[in-house]
Amino acid sequence: MTGWEELTSTALVGTDRRPYRGDLLEAAAVEAVRRRAGARRSARTGAQTGGEPAPAEEREAVGRRAAERLMRILGGEHDRLLPEWLRAAAATGRRVPPYTLPDLLERGRRDRSIREHLGMLAGRRGRWLAALNPAWGYLLDEPTGQTWELGGSADRLAHLRALRAADPGEARRLLESTWERETPDDRAEFAALLADGLSMDDEPFLEQALDDRRREVRQAAANLLTRLPGSRLSRRMAERLAACVTITGDVIAVEAPAACDKAMERDGVRPKPPRGTGERAWWLQQIIARAPLSAWGPPGRMLEMRIPDWDADVRAAWVRAAVLQRDPGWARAMFGFDPIADLLQALPPGEQQELAARFVQGRDADSQLIMVLGGVSSPWGEELATAVLHKIIKVNATQPWNLGELVRLAGEHIDPALFPLAASYSPVEPIQQVAALLRFRADMYKELAA
Repeated sequence: MTGWEELTSTALVGTDRRPYRGDLLEAAAVEAVRRRAGARRSARTGAQTGGEPAPAEEREAVGRRAAERLMRILGGEHDRLLPEWLRAAAATGRRVPPYTLPDLLERGRRDRSIREHLGMLAGRRGRWLAALNPAWGYLLDEPTGQTWELGGSADRLAHLRALRAADPGEARRLLESTWERETPDDRAEFAALLADGLSMDDEPFLEQALDDRRREVRQAAANLLTRLPGSRLSRRMAERLAACVTITGDVIAVEAPAACDKAMERDGVRPKPPRGTGERAWWLQQIIARAPLSAWGPPGRMLEMRIPDWDADVRAAWVRAAVLQRDPGWARAMFGFDPIADLLQALPPGEQQELAARFVQGRDADSQLIMVLGGVSSPWGEELATAVLHKIIKVNATQPWNLGELVRLAGEHIDPALFPLAASYSPVEPIQQVAALLRFRADMYKELAA
């Protein structure tokens, strides 16, 4: 056991049952400081064994005011803004000052979502500390800005993502050249990156990936091929759909598949249903979700038709198909039927916000409203900001206890440049809280740009 594990175990069972030489509490205090500092001790002598001193930094640190605001956030002031601060700081190409590293590395140990940015911001000293403290070792697997040939998995993932955005074909060719040598985990992540810039040029490669040994790779390939109506997978799914569905007049007759064969599994249909769903219903939902939506009529007309059997399963599958295939027309129609945030991702940011603004205007401040707003691309423009501010005033007059999350979302997602709009919108306290948070974020970006 490590020193900390031994101390914890002894404290739990008690020194009567597990005698400890020395003062247990004092040893625990020393161990806590040691772990926070990131230095190893020799098990025999207790001496510090850090090896070489921290190397000199290559990147400039963020400015003093930006660093001070980071410490305020780490200290608990608007601490939900930490990912946004880190993302904005990483975009500047600079690093954080050394005195912030223990708090940031400890936070990253608990919160995986910020690790990617920490890999860029921690600098050479951060990686030196991570090598000394096993609890912070995760940092060594995060991107550092190295190249495809020399970098680790995270660096290569970041490189491929950037190349895919700039030249989709070249990124795919680079991936094809090393595909057989990649680890199963890396293949799964690399395959998913092809969603950016996806085209029929990627179809042959993705069709081959359906035979990969790793299930996650096969699933990623099937999901991407589903978004290509001209792919061989889409044509196979259209044939399966035709065997299950007949449209006559205003009636959709459905007969769910009786079995899930190996060919269906290869095309991404999972044979085992989730708990509470029957096998045939599950197979039917997946076929509909992966068959081209163009095989149906206009979504508005389809929603008005009668489905005598399997009605709920067909409509649920339409929602999933709109999400998987990123079809704007079906996403708009299905959002009216089942307003979930995932459907918004099929729409451009401006239209997401227009749809969300109308939803806010006609919806009570409930969990569904919060979930939808949480899925809208940031930053929110004036139309959505105004709708949310109006909703806050309305709810404040009737249910002020129900405002907490809505106020926080508004402050965290409205464009910070709109803080004068919020400040002048109403003097009520929740609106002024939103304005104050927007001002905090506006100042944050100014400091990072300085």
